[in-house]
Amino acid sequence: MAIEGSLADVGLADICQLVSLARKTGCLTVTDRSNFGYIYFEDGRVVYASVLNRPDRLGELLVKGGAISGDELSRAVEMQGKEGQKRLGEILVEMGALSREELEKWIITQIEEAVFHLFSWTKGSFHFNPGERPDEDQVFLASLNLDGLLMEGARRVDEWSQIEKDIPSLDLIFAVGRDPRAEGVDLTRMQEKLLPLLDGSRTVRELARDAGLVEFETGKAVYELLRAGYLQEVGKRAAEDGEGDESVLQRGLALGTAFYKAGMLEDAALELRAVLEEDQGEPTARFFMGLLALRSGDPEGALEHFDAMSEIGAGGWYAVLRNRALALEQLGRLDEAIQLLKEAATINKNDPDLTLARGIAELKSGDARKAWATLMEYRNRVERESLPPMFYAFAVLAAAMAGHSEEAITLGREGLRVYSAETSILVNTGAVLDHQGDHRAAEQYFLRALSAGSEVPPQAHKNLGDQAFRRGDHASAKTHYEEAVKLNPDLGDDIFLRLGRIAVEEADKNLALILLQRAVELNPRNQEARIRLKNLSPPS
Repeated sequence: MAIEGSLADVGLADICQLVSLARKTGCLTVTDRSNFGYIYFEDGRVVYASVLNRPDRLGELLVKGGAISGDELSRAVEMQGKEGQKRLGEILVEMGALSREELEKWIITQIEEAVFHLFSWTKGSFHFNPGERPDEDQVFLASLNLDGLLMEGARRVDEWSQIEKDIPSLDLIFAVGRDPRAEGVDLTRMQEKLLPLLDGSRTVRELARDAGLVEFETGKAVYELLRAGYLQEVGKRAAEDGEGDESVLQRGLALGTAFYKAGMLEDAALELRAVLEEDQGEPTARFFMGLLALRSGDPEGALEHFDAMSEIGAGGWYAVLRNRALALEQLGRLDEAIQLLKEAATINKNDPDLTLARGIAELKSGDARKAWATLMEYRNRVERESLPPMFYAFAVLAAAMAGHSEEAITLGREGLRVYSAETSILVNTGAVLDHQGDHRAAEQYFLRALSAGSEVPPQAHKNLGDQAFRRGDHASAKTHYEEAVKLNPDLGDDIFLRLGRIAVEEADKNLALILLQRAVELNPRNQEARIRLKNLSPPS
């Protein structure tokens, strides 16, 4: 269920309620081009939320709220740098800086505040991307009922509409005129925390930061003191570069990476290119531009971006190695890719996906026995129910090419019990059955692949074409080959050779010449195609 539109037409709370009632899983992104936020749902419950450029990062919240000290945060950040993918909160709990219960409380506060802030937006656009999940290696998740968030959010929006009549900007500065403590006035906890800071030097935004409060609590406390006559407005601080203390480059970088993570790739590229116009070697911008190039099928461009990084940026050296290896694999530079994957494994020994990637690269390089051993190593490291469809698809091929045909078929059937509609497993298992001579069973696998998913696999059409060609049914073979070529014009030289032979049989010499020429272009060493092309070509 894809949902998108304008916040001017429908409120964000209504959209969230729709997603919740439909029990959907995915990411709801909201942007007005100067701000960006997102809410992740799992079966209709809110599991994570964040707003760009807001002071709601977990470490900062913990320090400002008095849960940990600044020194403890610094030590945890340093340890995180050494331990790679471990989350900051986990390190703080292991250090004994706070309990897991305290951590969970602050995580919920962080998520709730982001959601409440987003509910106040009335301009911009929204987009729901179904199925998208947050990276659990990077953030902690909760499970919050939307009804409670909607009620509290509505209350805050109503209260804030009153507050902003007297405090229209968080950049206003207030000072104490009369001290309510001298008059024996009972103060709320928020007011007591703020009074010592209301010295005429801080904006409302800075008061929230220094008091360890959220902006709503700060605004409400200041509003109450102001209405009671204890405060007076003394000025307003102009925002630098239009957005607080952040520079244009920093904001563009933050927007670009946030857009990328939300799947808004065109917007991400636009922001990141603007950053690179200011600083050509900015490492995080280069890194994400490299990821964009990979996703658009441009591995050479990805390598250029990675090479242009002035230093190691987002994700560290491990992330750069991992994605360089992927680019090299796509370019067919498999030995280099395998070497980088091994190097990455020395940095992050706990990532089994590196083993899977290495096994796939080894298979593509033609070393089936080594690939089979590596893929079995991966299987032994990962729980059976966590094995991804990619493992089964390549393990079937590796087992068959290494001489373990029966094990290949067993693996394929095991994978299909979990991923019944995974076309790559269907096609590869069918190919092994076909090679063993069980053509009828193979055909059923190929036909299932054609109807299993939303994207038709060209290899299934090719394999069905090969079966038809072998039994002499050239009309069916031609139909399947033509469908395969429509889906992937570079599928292989043999498909064009056989289409050329069929064109000769149909006395279509001109078409045969075109098809055989294409076969030679794809594989200049295809001797049969070269001979047939020479025999058809007019003498010079």
